[in-house]
Amino acid sequence: MIDIKFLRENPDVVKENIKKKFQDNKLHLVDEVIELDVKNREAKLNGDNLRSERKHLSSQIGILMRDGKKDEAEKIKAEVSEINEKLEENEKLETEYSQAIKEKMMKIPNIMHPSVPIRRR
Repeated sequence: MIDIKFLRENPDVVKENIKKKFQDNKLHLVDEVIELDVKNREAKLNGDNLRSERKHLSSQIGILMRDGKKDEAEKIKAEVSEINEKLEENEKLETEYSQAIKEKMMKIPNIMHPSVPIRRR
């Protein structure tokens, strides 16, 4: 299987390789994988941001509880619950994107060695 980083940085090389193997029906897979990869990376970034926000709010809860401000702490706990729900949905998206990428990547042929002769059909 081709490395996703290589495909991301060299889509034209991968497409040319597919053409050399006379598998033009697989050309669309390259663009689909790149599109899914962008969405997957956005979802991962979003997840990281949500985790960071949750961590920040959780530390505030501890401080508020220590200072006896339970009402304010409860409001922040509700925010943390919302973040957890968003995070759960986001993780499902990440999983879906990763599975779709892997499935499509398995169909993209490996890069041929330059010494392999290309036969005309």
